[in-house]
Formats: sequence, structure tokens, C-alpha cells
Amino acid sequence: IGINDDVTHLSLPVTKDVDVLGDDVSQLIFYGIGSDGTVGANKNTVKIIGENTDFYAQAYFAYDSKKSGGVTRSHLRFSKRPILAPYLVKKAGFISCSLDTYVEKYDMLADIKKNGRFLLNTTKSDEELIEFMPNSFKKQLAEKNVKLYVIDAVNLAKDIGLGKRTNTIMQSAFFKLNEQIMPYEEAKELMKKYAYKSYIKKGQAVVELNYKAIDLGGEGIREVPVDPAWANLPAEEQKAPKGLPKFVEGIAQPVNAIKGYDLPVSAFDGFEDGTMDNGSTAYEKRYIAAFVPKWIKENCIQCNQCSFVCPHAVIRPFLSTEEEVSKAPENAEYLAAQGKGFEGLKFSIVVSIPDCTGCEVCVNTCPGKKGEKALAMMPIDEAIHEGRDKISDYFFNNVTYKSDLVDIAANPKNSQFAQPLFEFSGACAGCGETPYIKLLTQLFGEDMIIANATGCSSIYGGSFPATPYTTNAEGRGPAWANSLFEDNAEFGFGIRMGTETIRSRIGVLMEEGLEDPAISEEVKELNRAWLENRNSSLETKKISKALIPLLEKETAASAQEIYKLRDYLNKRSQWIIGGDGWAYDIGFGGLDHVIANNEDVNILVLDTEVYSNTGGQSSQSSPTGSIAKFTAAGKHGKKKDLAAIAMSYGHVYVAQISSGASMAQMLKAFKEAESYKGPSVIIAYAPCIAHGIKGGMGNSQRQGKLAVESGYWTILRYDPRLAAEGKNPLQIDSKEPDWDKYDEFLSSETRYAQLKEINHEEAQRLLELNKAEAQRRYNYYRRLAALDYSA
Repeated sequence: IGINDDVTHLSLPVTKDVDVLGDDVSQLIFYGIGSDGTVGANKNTVKIIGENTDFYAQAYFAYDSKKSGGVTRSHLRFSKRPILAPYLVKKAGFISCSLDTYVEKYDMLADIKKNGRFLLNTTKSDEELIEFMPNSFKKQLAEKNVKLYVIDAVNLAKDIGLGKRTNTIMQSAFFKLNEQIMPYEEAKELMKKYAYKSYIKKGQAVVELNYKAIDLGGEGIREVPVDPAWANLPAEEQKAPKGLPKFVEGIAQPVNAIKGYDLPVSAFDGFEDGTMDNGSTAYEKRYIAAFVPKWIKENCIQCNQCSFVCPHAVIRPFLSTEEEVSKAPENAEYLAAQGKGFEGLKFSIVVSIPDCTGCEVCVNTCPGKKGEKALAMMPIDEAIHEGRDKISDYFFNNVTYKSDLVDIAANPKNSQFAQPLFEFSGACAGCGETPYIKLLTQLFGEDMIIANATGCSSIYGGSFPATPYTTNAEGRGPAWANSLFEDNAEFGFGIRMGTETIRSRIGVLMEEGLEDPAISEEVKELNRAWLENRNSSLETKKISKALIPLLEKETAASAQEIYKLRDYLNKRSQWIIGGDGWAYDIGFGGLDHVIANNEDVNILVLDTEVYSNTGGQSSQSSPTGSIAKFTAAGKHGKKKDLAAIAMSYGHVYVAQISSGASMAQMLKAFKEAESYKGPSVIIAYAPCIAHGIKGGMGNSQRQGKLAVESGYWTILRYDPRLAAEGKNPLQIDSKEPDWDKYDEFLSSETRYAQLKEINHEEAQRLLELNKAEAQRRYNYYRRLAALDYSA
């Protein structure tokens, strides 16, 4: 019932929405952005009302699986009698929306009743808002006689020091507009009481900021008059972009518009197995940032660091030819490109406005020139008014990547001229994991096969209906699949063994073909070259490019069979990716089994030191004293030394890296791991929203740098090939730690800073143990690095 099954025709339609609730029931819907605190604020609202009035309360929360930035819907009901309504709100008397771009994306007013109230968070003036609202939205406002209220929670939060957290302001505004539930002054006092409980662990200063937000939420509301004439407005013409892939047009776009339930079963024809089109995130265009970076070219040194650290691949350097410059929008900006081989090209830094999350990592990383940064944040409305979204659309879709002009693996700057084949993911703003994956795809993407453990990386890597893994102009890109926590290493290992079995079959066929007089000498020569170089990515690419067109013309059975298997001619770059919960804990046995077998697989561990995806539980990677679920009073055990365990085998390439500490060392580790003909393990330090970094996730790269400078994290590389040369395989790449910075690092993250509030008696001892363990681990690495391998 309710499913439109136009394939088997065994469904019944819902012809009428039935609402048995009376007018005495307050029904409300809150539209928010994933990770903006809206859902948390509404849960808090339910507690306030349910625990302090004689109202019954009901709440249901609907949201997608994006880590952040997805649309969330909170369905709330309050009544003085029991609420018997196990279904979503369809006749809301009040709807709140935390992002003004939603008025264009979602049909929010379909579920508001006549004479309802609509609250919108916007930075726009009344005149700008009226111009911005689509006709269909204004028409419904007038037809249903809806009162429209607005509040600029974005700038209010920014002005009082709450950054991007608008949830408390919006919560207060809700109570101000719904005094039928509770008098506003009473609600204010209760909100402050609950705010104290929620935030006192973060200090009195944070509590006071939330008190200010509560006061401002009631004061900052203004009503925008609804013109009755809007009821006569013609609905705007819906213009779907031309040339959209079938999956995007038929499935992804309706699902992203919260109309997935309306899709007929036939829409999934050809996609029954759950696969998604590559690169479907590029069509989402979410416009979720309030502020986006703009390029100040006179301060730019063309280092490309902004692109290197961008978690979502939204800021990129482009090299344009004269022809590409001539076709660009008039206000596109350029510099003369600096670098050998770039003569006659123009350099630009371009931001994809619709895909940016506004995290500010690029701005905070930019070195600038003479103390002046080459990036600054600007309001997204201003950026759109200046046509910057049109500029980015031109560059991202029409300017070619010039990675063939440089060795992309030579240095961080060069690497960013390669197209990222991982873009616009649903990861948190400022995510510390995604820059690692992005760089991998820039280096090896067109030959990558990825086995991804369940966790954050599987969620932002493949949340239906969009995947950030995309393809290049030749249609090549990473092949990605997700497996379980407990078996991902074996899953990736099995893919590798299966791939090599097919490639060995190709080898047998080539050897047979060398004896076949029917096969041309040109093909035989290429077969010999392949047999000699089958484990070289560079050489097999060259050979397959020349061989495939020739095989298509051959009539010999062995040549025809090789042609069928042509996708396996290139050496595959096998990567096994997951978080610390997988690698250190649930999947550790499988990981250990895989590296014990001397096969050419690469393992990337995204180490956030906590189960980030499932709510912040402590893992075997969590250090002593860290606060997480199951260790709420500070962890008493030690962090497992995964690098030392892997190094103990002797035949495993091992690296510990931190993007914020050294881009060059990170690049070198990836390059060495890929070239090593055996198992490799790269453990990447990944600052996470669960750490509670002071100043927010815009400082994630700075935090990675401080982790290394203070000695909390050591960057190193262990290359077994050096031992064969009589050299020590272990190289410590970080400088001698400044242990005086250790307390600064710990106090800059709430997972440690809160310990003194939560467990005052044990805090000092646990944090001292944390530092002592870091010093012991560093000294252990140093002793290993000092061993003599010459004998």
C-alpha cells in the first residue's frame, strides 16, 4: 500500500491522507541541515515540554545518511491528551527552516495547514527574500494565508561567538512563536536551565554564549508581510538540465528532493542491484554554506595548498589555454601560470560555490603573500550575485586538467593539477579523513579498486543516491565496494587474488599467442612487453593503450579471449580503506591475516581514535585519558601501536602520516606504498568533529600539525626495501617533538579538556600517562631507527 508498483501491479494507492488529531494538538516540522544541531535542539525541546508541562510529546526524526549537510526533518507533536498518530506530520501549524535555499529545493509548504506559521533562517533583507522566493512558494503562502517570519540566526550566532551553531537561536525563536504550548518567558528560563546542563562541561563561557543565543532568538524575529496577490502568481517553469544520466534524472534527483517515496518501481529498472552512477554527487549542488571562500589573486603564490587540504575537492587550481580563457565568463580571474612547462597558460583558483561546505580549512591553511592571505570568506549570496557559481561551473566542466604537463607525484603542488576522482562527498565540513582519499584518487584513481570497511568512509563514500567516486574524461575511475567491519581486509585481499588470477590467465593466453603464427608480430611484441612488465602500472598502461585496438582486429582465439579480458591488462591499484574501529578493533584479525600474506595490497587506516560513525565510542586506538562513549570518565588503557605491530613482520611497508603536518611526507608515503610489491599499511591521523577541536573543524589541518609538533603523533615511514640495501628501513620524518606543546594540544580538544571537569581526581594522572605513553612510543621508534642494518 502506497508503493507505486507498476511492474508487478500488486500495489494499492493511498487516495487520502487521514488525520484523526484535533486542533488542540500542536503539530510542527523543523527542516535542518545535518550536523547543524537542529535535531539535537528539538530533542531538547521535547524534554523541556515533556518534563515541565502537562503536555504529551511525540517526536520522529527523518534524515539521510550523509555525515553532514543533508536535509533533516523533525516531526513534533504536543497535546494534553495521549497522541495516537504513528505517522508523519501532514498538517503542521508551524514549520521552521534553517536554510533559505530549501525554499527552492523542497515543497515544505505542502504540509502546512491554513493560517499556519513559517519561520525561515536567512541573511537576506525582506526585499531580497521576496525576489529570491520562487513563485510556487509565494503562491502557497498566500493561498494558505501563512504568516511568514524570518530571523538572521547566521549573523546573530557569528556576532556572539557561536560560529555556525544557529540551533539554540532557532529553538528560542520557536518558543517565541508558539506560546500556546508554553509562555515564552517560562520557556526561556527552562532553555537556560537545560543549556547549563548540556554545556557546563565545556565551561561557563560556553554556557553564557548559549544564554545570549536564547535571548536573541526571541528578539531577532521579524514578520515579512505576505501579499494576497501572490495567490495569482503563475508557477515557475521547471527546467531540468539537459543530458542528465538516467540514474541521476530518474532516481537521484527525486530522492534528493524528498520525493523518493513517489517513485514507481519501474524507475529502478537497471539498478536493481543497488549500484549507483559514478560521480552522482556532482549533480546535487546543495548550496549549504552560509559563507564561501573567494580568491584574492594578488596575494596568491600558486602553492595549491588550499586545494590539497580541501575535504570536499571544491577548490581547485586550473591551467587555462588561450582558447579556454576566451570562452570563460567575463569576470573570471587569472594569473600568469608559474612553473616549467606552463608557458602561455593562465592560472586560477576556483571554488565550486554550490558544493562548498564553508568549513574554512582552505582559508586557514593558505600561506598567502607577505602576511596577506589569498583566500577570504564571503557571504554565499554575494558570491552568487557576482556570478561566481557560473564561473565555477565553466571551469569545472569545460577547462581540461593539465596533469600531463607535470609529474603529479613529484610534490604537493603538482599533485593538485590532477583531477580528483573523489569529490563533493557528504562528509562533515572540515573532515580530516577525506583529503587522504582525495589525494589517492588523484595519484592512482583511474586504476584503483577500493574495498571500504563500514564506517564514516563508507557512508560518505556511497550514501544512496550519490557517490563521490567519479571518472575522468576517458571514463576511468576508482571501482568501489563496501564490506563489513569484520571482513573488509579479507574482502579486499580476495578482490586482489581474483584480479591477479584473471591477469595470470591473460599471461597464459599471451604465451600461447607467441607460438601462434596467425597473430601479428606487432601484437606478439606487445605481449612480450606485457609479460615482462605486468606488475608495472606505468608500463601496462602504455602497452594496453597500444594493444587493445590491435586485439580487436585479431581472429586467433587467444587474442579474442584477451580482448574480452582487456579491462584487466592495466595493473590494478588495490586499496583497502577503513577507520580505526575497523583496523584496530573489529577487523584487526583480518587485517593482520592479510599483511602476514605477502601480497601487493595497500591499506589506508583513517585514524580518528574513536568510532566516529556510530556515535563516538572508544576504540583500541583511543589514547589514555580520552573521553568517549564507554570511557566517559577517561580511558584507562593505552592506544594500540598498529604501526609497531605491522613493522614487526619485516616485510610490510608501514607509514604514519598527518596531512596538516607534512603534505610532502604524505605524498611520499602514498607513492612508496603503491610502488612496493607487497603489503603496505598507511595510518593517517584524522582530526574529527568528535574530538571537539577548539575553534571548530576549520582548524583540522592546524590540529594535525600541532599533534606532530607536540609529539602526540609521530610521522614515519618503514620501507623493507631499504633493509635489503643494508640501510635502516625506519625513517622518522617528524622533528624532535616540542613536549612543552603537549598540554596545549590536549587542552585544545574537549575529549581531553573536559576530563578535569568530569573526573577531576583522576584527570591529572590520566593526562600525564597519555604524555608518558607518547614519549615512550616516540623513544621506541627512535631506538628502532638507530639500529645498524649494515652487517
